[in-house]
Amino acid sequence: MGLTLIRKSDGRRRKKNPKIALVLAGGAVTGGAFKVGGIAALEDYLVGRGLCDLDVYVGLSAGALLAVPLAGGIRPDEMMRVLEGTSEKLDQLRPIDFYSPNLREFAQRPARFALDVLSYLPGIGREFLRGLPGLPDAAGNQFRRFVRRTSYSNFESLVKRVIEHTAPTRSLPAATDYIPTGLFDNAALEGWLRRSLDRLSMPNDFAAFQRKRGVELYLSACDLDTSERVIFGGDEVNELTIAQAVQASTALPLFYKPARLNGVDYVDGGVRHTANIDVAIEKGADLVICYNPFRPFVNHVDSASADSTNGSRETICPRAARNWSPIRFSEPFCIRGWNWGFSVICPTTPFAGISFSSSPTSRTRDSSR
Repeated sequence: MGLTLIRKSDGRRRKKNPKIALVLAGGAVTGGAFKVGGIAALEDYLVGRGLCDLDVYVGLSAGALLAVPLAGGIRPDEMMRVLEGTSEKLDQLRPIDFYSPNLREFAQRPARFALDVLSYLPGIGREFLRGLPGLPDAAGNQFRRFVRRTSYSNFESLVKRVIEHTAPTRSLPAATDYIPTGLFDNAALEGWLRRSLDRLSMPNDFAAFQRKRGVELYLSACDLDTSERVIFGGDEVNELTIAQAVQASTALPLFYKPARLNGVDYVDGGVRHTANIDVAIEKGADLVICYNPFRPFVNHVDSASADSTNGSRETICPRAARNWSPIRFSEPFCIRGWNWGFSVICPTTPFAGISFSSSPTSRTRDSSR
């Protein structure tokens, strides 16, 4: 799995009750499916706390869809049953919920294009007829000059003036303006999550959800008009419901049409960031567990910084969780002005009171360190 751990390294003794954050990055539909199995494996390896017992949950794209159930107390094995259709707590997450065709745009946009093209010809005919009465005044000088002296330059000047006066002001409709904005519509995901929260008796409001569960939930999306990242949460932007925020965060461009919510068009949060580790840090997390299914473009580590896990550094390059999975992952990112240490998941290595064992059957705290 692509797992990265970031922890505070200010020289103090380990906290008894550290604030632990889980950051679930994007990955679209396939990444989300892969991630369900990954978090189920991580749940088996965690010692001391489960994935539903953490303090901060940050998700975007497919990670947003998984962060909400985890924050709501739904464990990974139950998520597996949701996908299989054997869960007694939640409705099955069906393929139609992911692949709901964008029928409205596929029907409306070609029809609108045909209508605009058909109305274009009569429209320019009407504009031409309206311009004829004023044509003698508009092209009179060029016409008299051409009559007095017949030449190509005077003829060209006359034709150009006639065209300028009678040419239509409206342009021919461009077919590219009528292409559907996405193949599918992810409003079905919003509906499934809204119903699921209702079945769990969980609020669909960030602030109320945080009060009831005692955890912090943050989801991110990208504002299509400004291209800026938007963070949804109880103490962040909270004008959308949790289900709507997931819809905004999972609106992968071209695959899904933009999610238009409260007059704003949102697209997948992964457009701006593949992970939001900085959000967890800003919320005071002592340990950040980041799970990202993406394979990076850059996959190397500076040898000088790789051996050090303490101290302040300008750039932290997460390394692969070797011995955890054959899949290697690293995502370059910068944390400026923070005194943080970087650690790679290794078997039996303690982080902020949680141990990771190479064997799921070995679940004891490592008290030797």
